[in-house]
Amino acid sequence: MTQPIKFYDIPSTIPGKSWSVNLWKTRYSLNFKGLPFETVWVEYPDIASLSKEMGFLPTPRADSDNPYYSLPAIYDPNTSTPLSESALIAQYLDKAYPDTPKLFPPGSYALQYAFMDALDSKLDSLWPFSLPASNAILNPVSEEYFRRTREIYFGATLEEILPKGEAGVAEWVKVKAAFDAVNGWLELGKSDGPYLLGQEPGFADFVLAGHVIYLKKIWGVDSQQWKDISAWNGGRWAKLVQDFEKYEGSL
Repeated sequence: MTQPIKFYDIPSTIPGKSWSVNLWKTRYSLNFKGLPFETVWVEYPDIASLSKEMGFLPTPRADSDNPYYSLPAIYDPNTSTPLSESALIAQYLDKAYPDTPKLFPPGSYALQYAFMDALDSKLDSLWPFSLPASNAILNPVSEEYFRRTREIYFGATLEEILPKGEAGVAEWVKVKAAFDAVNGWLELGKSDGPYLLGQEPGFADFVLAGHVIYLKKIWGVDSQQWKDISAWNGGRWAKLVQDFEKYEGSL
């Protein structure tokens, strides 16, 4: 009998606790494959010590030579495998559990990685809006760590990062333009199905949905930001999150 995989996630103060873009990628993946797992909640200051203890490798960063430990991570007791980084976890799950639905169907690696790389670049305009909101839903011990590390990285306070007034309006237009562009990519293949690879979702679809549910979680369903996003592109983004509700379990 398959033992539950341990999935390491970062908690928040919102219902269900899970919120982070990268963590949703793996949560969706595990549920899509129907694999039993249990969530282990880890606050930001404890990630590095946990990673060293468990054998999770640091995440490579172009802007620093110092080891940077981050989540998601899993420990699979069925194979005694510790692993971090959402895309590597997805590839591992495909290989370790070949009889489950594929996150990377044969021939899709290059397309999915290219899509994810383009998506990351396209959605850069989000972060000045979303980082302060992310900080606001963290538990105190993680809030202090998140604020301190992000303010060092940006050289400004989170309050200074957040676009305001006319500048905020102009920057929000850029966010909508980014979603419009991604919508345009998907529309090109709409005759094949609603997802990047057609009728069935792949890992890149969960990456995209991870970004969208992250915004829904940090701002809340009654926020103007989520009302805007959920109305954009014919309601595509709200529908995407709704379609993937069945993959949100084991919180």
